Amino acid sequence: MHFWSRRPLDLPFVASLGLFVFMLAWFVIGLAHVWPHPIIGWLPLPVLSALTTYQCWLTARSPALDDTTRRFWGQLGIACGLLIFGSISNIVDAFAGPVISQALSIRTQLIFGAALLVVMVALLRLPTWQRTSGDWLRFGLDTGIVALTGTVLLWYFSFSRIDFATSADVTPRSVMVIMMVAVVSLITFVKVAFAGAGRLDRGALHILSAGVGLSASTGVLAPLIADKPHLAASLVAFPMSQLTATLAARRQRHNGPARETARPDPRRFSLVPYLSVALLYGVLLKVELPRGGAETMLACSVTGLTLLVVLRQITTLRDNSRLLDTVDTNLEQLRAYQKQLDHQVTHDALTGINNRSAWADEISRRLAGGEPFVVALLDLDDFKVINDRYGHHTGDVLLQTISKRLRERLRPEDTVARLGGDEFTLLLPGLDDEGTEELLRALLAEVQCPAMVEGHDLTPRISVGVTASRPEDTAGEVLRRADVAMYAAKRGGGGRWTWFDTVMDQLADSDARLGADLRQAIVRDQLFLVYQPIVELPNGRIAGLEALVRWRHPEHGLIPPGIFIPLAERSGQIVELGRWIVEQAVHQTARWVREYGDEAPEKVSVNVSARQLNEPGFPAEMAALLSAAGLDPERLVVEVTETAVLGTGIALDAVRALHDLGLPIALDDFGTGQSSLSLLVDCPVTWLKVDKSFVDGVTTDSPQAVIVDGLIGITRGLRMQAVAEGVETAEQAEWLYQAGYRFAQGYHFARPMPHSDVELLFGGIRPDSSLLEIARR
Repeated sequence: MHFWSRRPLDLPFVASLGLFVFMLAWFVIGLAHVWPHPIIGWLPLPVLSALTTYQCWLTARSPALDDTTRRFWGQLGIACGLLIFGSISNIVDAFAGPVISQALSIRTQLIFGAALLVVMVALLRLPTWQRTSGDWLRFGLDTGIVALTGTVLLWYFSFSRIDFATSADVTPRSVMVIMMVAVVSLITFVKVAFAGAGRLDRGALHILSAGVGLSASTGVLAPLIADKPHLAASLVAFPMSQLTATLAARRQRHNGPARETARPDPRRFSLVPYLSVALLYGVLLKVELPRGGAETMLACSVTGLTLLVVLRQITTLRDNSRLLDTVDTNLEQLRAYQKQLDHQVTHDALTGINNRSAWADEISRRLAGGEPFVVALLDLDDFKVINDRYGHHTGDVLLQTISKRLRERLRPEDTVARLGGDEFTLLLPGLDDEGTEELLRALLAEVQCPAMVEGHDLTPRISVGVTASRPEDTAGEVLRRADVAMYAAKRGGGGRWTWFDTVMDQLADSDARLGADLRQAIVRDQLFLVYQPIVELPNGRIAGLEALVRWRHPEHGLIPPGIFIPLAERSGQIVELGRWIVEQAVHQTARWVREYGDEAPEKVSVNVSARQLNEPGFPAEMAALLSAAGLDPERLVVEVTETAVLGTGIALDAVRALHDLGLPIALDDFGTGQSSLSLLVDCPVTWLKVDKSFVDGVTTDSPQAVIVDGLIGITRGLRMQAVAEGVETAEQAEWLYQAGYRFAQGYHFARPMPHSDVELLFGGIRPDSSLLEIARR
């Protein structure tokens, strides 16, 4: 379906079509009939040019087109506008004299030349690809070949048959004008075949090119009208060029901008030179064959030799093209491989996001450009636990899930990279503190959502350290600050973000020095155990002891366990420290049993960390230690926290294995973790230690008192023993006893003491004696 059938015809177009039909009919009839008033056939020329100018102007103002396309149609409208004056000047040339003339004045030729120049400028300003010097050379050669061939053919078949001596109206100068039009039209065809047209509609450009070519081809009519001064080739050339320009403008306006087309292969085989050679040799043979003689034989030989040379060249070009295609294929494969290598060098193999190297390059580039940005370092909390419990494959899938969530939640201008292990980093440009916190708030909410990974329902927790760039920064310094802030977020409980503060550097340095000292504390005999009694209510008899570690630093004195225990957890020294504590407690308990017999404490509790429980072979290690010391497992109580057991199935399996060895299990700090009640069913708990935060409010009308009161009923139903921690007053002890608690621990009864002070209690205390008074001695 033609494009104009999809739109209602407008009056200017109907007028243009009507004028074209009228002028074509006028010319055809005029070949056999002399019109009494020939000027009537010329008068539509400026009107038709004006209508075409209007169509180009409408297209140049179309808001759907890009600037370059509108500019082209505006320039073409200018050319058509010049043709209004050119056609009027042509009419004056024909009818201003005493007789009708076909001659073109200098004025008319200059106007036509100006219009052609505008068209050429419009064509040359169309968007084309970047060309090499070789491309331009081939373009120039093809244009010259076409121009020369076209000129020779037009001269031979048309202008050579005109007797300029007997035709006063048809002059060589006018013939040259027509030939110039022909050359321009041919160049237009070459340009359409060679170059792209940007967003210009290709169909519209082909219509324009066909119109110019048809107009130029009217030069062949010169011999037919040489003796008919009332006719001129412009009566056909003008309507053809103007109607095709109108059709092209309407097509562009209605179809909108065209798609950008790919650049054709510069090695594409061109028939233009060979076709030109064939045409000229055809003319040569047409001239020479009728003559006969030596010249005819020479012309035939040259033609045959040229044909053979052309055939050989075409064969060679075809082989070379195949070879070049093979080379191009290999180059494409090489480029694809190089691209793959580049991607592997700069991207993480597991998650597909940027790696540490690419991230450092991006940071350095932005720092060099002076662009401010924010860096956030993300680390998964307890990722080792997930690897140990579910396997490294599950851990890898979780990392891929988190990476995908990060990519989807970040802005397009943000950068995410995996530094290694379970660490990710974000580069956030163009954000202030408020914007950064808003983004991180939404990011953590998204990333920390539960995820089904390999059939396991996991809830990842992430600690984030955040820092803003500084002008003097390096990539390493930015990462160091973010790392310091991230560990501060972990110390704060994890699952949060923390901005870097200069105080953190001081704390980090202090932690580093203290961590180094802690590694030497065991071998330098700076650690020791103290024991806090667990008593029966109400008489205060010792029911057991809890072993607690202390550190006497040579410079800082006694360092609270609230400082060095978390430090050991972060540095991984907790496994070695915990092993030393258990060994000391087992050996000390075994000595008390040997020395004091029935007077020795019935139970000694030791705290075991989550990392110890996750250590392979930990239950077997405990069994070997008890066997070597000759200690009944019933005397050693293993205290674990809710979070330690809930964190991984490996820890829970280890607790069950310890219980199977005969070791009583105490659940410490009960009520401060998550899913506590469900844990009482899954974990083989013997002792339940109610956290001090609940005991503090038992003597008042508080929710804590309700919880503590309710827990005693649960322990009785599950046949467990409940121990109230942190008892500091007689009122608390009395309330707990009345509530049903039979075991308690706290400063009201005794503070932690060295083993030598504990031994003073053995055998010398009657069941109703007060431990508080002994502790005060």
